[in-house]
Amino acid sequence: MPGRCYRGKLSVWAGLCVLVLCWFYIFPVYRVPSDKEIVEEVLRQRGVWHKNQTGIELYRKLLTDCCNPRRMFAVTKENSPLGKVLWYDGEFYYSHTVNNETYPLFVQGNPLKFPLKKCAVVGNSGILRRSKCGRHIDQADFIMRCNLPPLSKDYVADVGNRTHLVTANPSIIEKRFQNLLWSRKAFVDSMKVYGPSYIYMPAFSMKPCTDLSLRAHYALADSASNLTMLFANPEFLSSVSKFWKAHSVHARRLSTGLYLISLALGLCEEVTAYGFWPFSVGLDEQPVSHHYYDNILPYKWFHAMPEEFVQLWQLHKSGTLRMRVGQCPP
Repeated sequence: MPGRCYRGKLSVWAGLCVLVLCWFYIFPVYRVPSDKEIVEEVLRQRGVWHKNQTGIELYRKLLTDCCNPRRMFAVTKENSPLGKVLWYDGEFYYSHTVNNETYPLFVQGNPLKFPLKKCAVVGNSGILRRSKCGRHIDQADFIMRCNLPPLSKDYVADVGNRTHLVTANPSIIEKRFQNLLWSRKAFVDSMKVYGPSYIYMPAFSMKPCTDLSLRAHYALADSASNLTMLFANPEFLSSVSKFWKAHSVHARRLSTGLYLISLALGLCEEVTAYGFWPFSVGLDEQPVSHHYYDNILPYKWFHAMPEEFVQLWQLHKSGTLRMRVGQCPP
């Protein structure tokens, strides 16, 4: 009897050890610097940036090898023919088989015109307020924005008004436009501010995203909008997630901004990021709102934005990516 109890205890301890090892594999011990440490680091480095062409080419190769953004960033007729199974990257048990309803909605191939020289990726952090970065952003050759941000005259001086690609999280369609079930006019009218750009939606990331994304596509198509809907390829999103996990970014899901920066690093000759600052205090040690247009915080455990920022700042210091933090020069 004692021997049996001893073996039972051993098996319990072995099981606990396995659980602990699995936990540390998924959530490894990693200390993100405090807000104060980040501010001090950025203040030391922000005025010094030298373009590193070797680093840029290396990162473009790394992202091409792992994720092939030029071919795979969007679902197209070329990479997703009829009958192909698209496995959702956010819900691994669900998939969508390309059929006669969805196939005609895909663009033929990558619609972007290369080369993409100077690209700007614009996040939505409150650090953009009074930054006077609008003219710098608008001078880029290709401008990407996150999650349908407002570009009204109140914000133009800080964020610019030109757009070439803007992401649309389906949750925004759900909350701001009531799932497009009652009226589509408000949605269509609000999209006009982005001009003849691409709307980039994760239609095949989670099951609820599919209907919302298709509804948004039909709303624009039926109104003869000059915007083009692109559906994010779940294979691309999944491979980008794995890439950053190998670079110490551990989150349930990467932020939209990091997906866009990854896309830009894989496609563009030079990338500048604006509005990426996930901390509650700015360089002047004053409070910073989460967005330049509101202070609605994300779900705490969904993203790991401070970890993302640390990795992006390392790329800034190496000259691979330029991050504009705080005010832009006149």
